[in-house]
Amino acid sequence: MSENTGGAGETRPADAANPGATAGDPLAKPAPADGRPTGTHTGTPTGTPMGIPGPPVGAYAGAVAANPWQVQQRSGPPAWSTLVRPAEPAPIRTATLVAVLASGLAAALLLADGMGPGLLIAVVPAVVAAYIAARTARRSARPWSLAWVIGCLALLVIPALRDSAWPATLAILSAVLLGALALHGSRTWPGVLLSPLGFVNSAVSGIGWLLIGLRARSGVSKDRWLPFAKATGVAVVLLVLFGALFASADAAFADLLGDLMPDVSIEDGPVRVVLFALGAVLALAAARTAAAPQRWDRIKVAPGKPRSRVEWALPLIVMNLLFAGFNAVQLAVLFGGYHKVLQSTGLTYAEYARQGFWQLLWATLLTLAVIALALRWAPRSGPGDRRLVRIVLGLLCALTLVVVAAALRRMDLYVDAYGLTRLRVSVAAMELWLGLVIVLIMAAGLFGGRWLARAVAGSVGAAVLAFGLLSPDGMVAERNVARFEEDAKIDLAYFQSLSADAVPALDRLPEPRRSCALRGINDEMAWAGDVPWYAMSLGEYRARQILRERPVTASYEVCSRMGAFGARVES
Repeated sequence: MSENTGGAGETRPADAANPGATAGDPLAKPAPADGRPTGTHTGTPTGTPMGIPGPPVGAYAGAVAANPWQVQQRSGPPAWSTLVRPAEPAPIRTATLVAVLASGLAAALLLADGMGPGLLIAVVPAVVAAYIAARTARRSARPWSLAWVIGCLALLVIPALRDSAWPATLAILSAVLLGALALHGSRTWPGVLLSPLGFVNSAVSGIGWLLIGLRARSGVSKDRWLPFAKATGVAVVLLVLFGALFASADAAFADLLGDLMPDVSIEDGPVRVVLFALGAVLALAAARTAAAPQRWDRIKVAPGKPRSRVEWALPLIVMNLLFAGFNAVQLAVLFGGYHKVLQSTGLTYAEYARQGFWQLLWATLLTLAVIALALRWAPRSGPGDRRLVRIVLGLLCALTLVVVAAALRRMDLYVDAYGLTRLRVSVAAMELWLGLVIVLIMAAGLFGGRWLARAVAGSVGAAVLAFGLLSPDGMVAERNVARFEEDAKIDLAYFQSLSADAVPALDRLPEPRRSCALRGINDEMAWAGDVPWYAMSLGEYRARQILRERPVTASYEVCSRMGAFGARVES
């Protein structure tokens, strides 16, 4: 989100236009002699290495508040808690209250039976509440904010598509991150990392914001709310009356109505009350954040002390030479064959692949940490220093991409030997994402890095979305079934822990292996019983259809003899 000049600014003194800057700070921007506040600093400091931007200086300074409820009084030193403190929001609108209430009701009615399409349905009113609150505060959406909103809603589709809990959980957590970025409009690294914490503060302050709005409406004339209340009551009575008549007149309509309406009972009343409160509070926090977000971008991170060229570059040059030597060996092994390497090392085929992957994954992670520290301490006295930083770190990034490719090749060899598992597909996906981050860092070194923090956050959302859409449990089952068709090797015990997303692939196995592979999934769905549409994912729906048409037929004794219930440790 972005604010219009008169919508969310603050009245600030001239000495607070550049909070946190000191006399010795090269990024400090002195105030004009006439006492006018300085403008917003948007440029990149001259000595910034690889085009990575320095911390925001004086962001949002000089804006004049046009609305009295958004004027914020400040006193005392500009501590970080004072810098990020949001402005006073506009009074809550009735439409926002209705949207918050709708979100709470949807959560209470649709989420008690589990995640599924109901989660997205419950979140949509919260998005509407945030939009209304933002428009009331005269905040307008920028392209990045629209991208965050679209990404957030797309991620919340994953629980409606996949039965597996782990991609759905990753999707929900990533949706929270993108939603926080959309509401706060953060651009810098502190803003991207700390924006989700704004929901905690908004959940607390949002309740007070709600109470103030309700008290302001307590004296409203009955002529304004009584007609609406009467119309709502009449509509509910007519809906119940004619719905009951039509249901009793036609069994098909009664079944359809029973499937669509949530089954509410006294036993699950406390759970639904908690879900209503949780849904309403979260929707209220989103609206409160949209009305007056915390200014995380105002937090200033002081640059590290620059090192001399020799002190900074020598360790990195040595590291580049080590990476170059390792990559040369990898290329030689790739073209020379693995049999010679196995004979010289004494390792088995699987040991060579497994041992190499985990070490190379850690090497990629540590390289990213080295790059971050190198950027903090990089020399930045002139164009020559900046050129040295780009060359040394650019070469290190390029060599690290070769390491990423080698790690993925090792994992492919290991999967060929032992099959695909959840852990293996997860760490391979993580390695791919780390390679994408390295590419983004290289692009920031060439074209400037003001967008880098947001791009990395966007890559997280895109990677999690792709991971969920590809259905990891389905990939695991598909790869292992294809391996069985090639060499007749299969681990039936591992399939007992998979989700319903694996059923279409496992359904291709011949009997009795098919029934033994599906027994654990079938028993779990039978134990769950009937699941309403709003709590059932597409993966579970397809699995139930398959098992209804072709039930599990092999007995427990047969599956036990085939090793379907043996203990297994995933690696």
